[in-house]
Amino acid sequence: MTDTTRHGAMNRTTGVVGIARSELVQVFRNRLVLVSGLVIPVAVSATFVYQHETLADQASLGYIAAIMLFIVMAFGLYTTAVTTLASRRQNLFLKRLRSTAVGDVEILIGLLLPLTAIALVQTVVILAVLAAVAGPPADVAVLAVAILVLTAMMIALALATTGLTNSPEHAQVTTLPISLLLIGVASWVGLTGTSELTTIKQLLPGGAVTELVMGAWNGGLPLTDALQLLLRSVGWVVVAVVAAGRFFRWEPRR
Repeated sequence: MTDTTRHGAMNRTTGVVGIARSELVQVFRNRLVLVSGLVIPVAVSATFVYQHETLADQASLGYIAAIMLFIVMAFGLYTTAVTTLASRRQNLFLKRLRSTAVGDVEILIGLLLPLTAIALVQTVVILAVLAAVAGPPADVAVLAVAILVLTAMMIALALATTGLTNSPEHAQVTTLPISLLLIGVASWVGLTGTSELTTIKQLLPGGAVTELVMGAWNGGLPLTDALQLLLRSVGWVVVAVVAAGRFFRWEPRR
């Protein structure tokens, strides 16, 4: 590695860290972000944990884990990310960042890193509490993979939705369809299982991830089935990434 290449890499890393640090401060100053990204997911998840015995009788512990995961990712990551990016674009902060030495990818990483980290910490804590009161998951490794795949999908969907969002206030409207769709699919798959309409349920956005989480928590998921569910989940990540590349905008519409 030449000195120039090394210096450029260091500048990009420093830029990402600086942007991420600034965004983390802004998160805790923004009441709307705090409520949608922290308070609501935690409050709803706490209700599910409190009623885990009743819900486990109706469905399974895996369903509880899956629905809490989707709530955190839909509201704590996806909605918050769209709101944040729309705000930064509206005040031309994104445009100013692009005039610096930091590349486009590094800018997005810096902006989304704090929100992603907070969502993942929430997920780990909430699922750890569920495991403490109801028993641990059968396959932690598969569960971790499912969480990472869903996280990647939600980030890409956030970038795509930001392109269709005119302002932070508008984000409350544009994020609602996808949030409700994903939580609805997770509830449908979790409560009814996939013994019927298997292919349809698994091909819906979030359907395969839901079944993967449930299988990882409840146990009894064959490796071949897990790989198939993983491939279908990754397929939606690819779709979301393509949509992000198509719709995301750095500057407000004129």
